[in-house]
Amino acid sequence: MTDNPSSPALPLAPVLDILLANPRGFCAGVDRAIIIVEQALEKFGAPIYVRHEVVHNKFVVDVLRAKGAVFIEELDEIPTGSTVIFSAHGVSKAVRAEAEVRGLTVFDATCPLVTKVHIEVAKMRAAGMEIIMIGHKGHPEVEGTMGQIDDTKTGADAVESVPVGKGIYLVETPDDVASLTVMNPQKLAFVTQTTLSMDDAALVIHALKAKFPQINAPKSDDICYATQNRQDAIKIMAKDCDLVIIVGSPNSSNSNRLREVAENQGVEAYMIDNASFLKPEWLSGKHKIGVSAGASAPEILVKEVIEKLQTLGANQVQELQGVIESVVFQLPRNLTNAISTAKK
Repeated sequence: MTDNPSSPALPLAPVLDILLANPRGFCAGVDRAIIIVEQALEKFGAPIYVRHEVVHNKFVVDVLRAKGAVFIEELDEIPTGSTVIFSAHGVSKAVRAEAEVRGLTVFDATCPLVTKVHIEVAKMRAAGMEIIMIGHKGHPEVEGTMGQIDDTKTGADAVESVPVGKGIYLVETPDDVASLTVMNPQKLAFVTQTTLSMDDAALVIHALKAKFPQINAPKSDDICYATQNRQDAIKIMAKDCDLVIIVGSPNSSNSNRLREVAENQGVEAYMIDNASFLKPEWLSGKHKIGVSAGASAPEILVKEVIEKLQTLGANQVQELQGVIESVVFQLPRNLTNAISTAKK
């Protein structure tokens, strides 16, 4: 029996290929923070207290918790004299002072690029400037950076802090800039959260410079190299994709920004914590799926997402070329000294 030549041909299933963004996943600051917790546990044993999630990734936090890390939000949850690690997002001066008063042993996992912003804020304050911070309200990095000025009281307003003398203000959008009032526009500077969308930050900076022409900028870009590199990689990859999947936890700022960057390129994009969150219907009618991961998401989760996509019909996996990152940050001296002493 031969096929009926007049019968319509069955539609072919779409060919699904996977493009892997490069760079993706862990950055030097995240690597450093995780190593600090692991080495503190190895040296001192459990429990080791960590103020806030050391990095914003559920998988990483769960692994460290299983090893004996105890994650807390406030220092009064820790017994006096305990060991505490500050997360990669940084803390305010008030938190550091409280740790000292309570006799806590502190290992600081603050990303050095966040520390750089803290130093900028201190210098700007010492020069008598009011400071505008571009960032997301409630994010621990923002709270830590704004807390470098200890004469500022946070008001109920979502946009602005109430300064005592000279203060620091928080803005997130150009609309926030439009409604902002400062004490002295002639003595004004700005800094940014390190994990912002570069494009969104540029819009806010433009609005600030238009409203306050004499505003002082940081000596170098505050948005970190890893954030920039991952966003640039998404822009390149998205040109060849009709779907982008970002691996990252919901509270990860830099992961959320990657999803937004893809969407701003006109591509359907989703952020998932792990492969179990993938929905088969997302692949319907798609041909090329781009995959990347936020700076706090481990590569094992990316591999699991690729495997799940392959079970759903994806075929070839192509890793794109990208910037090679060779940055390595040193561990805190008091931790390396403690480890060195133990080995003697």
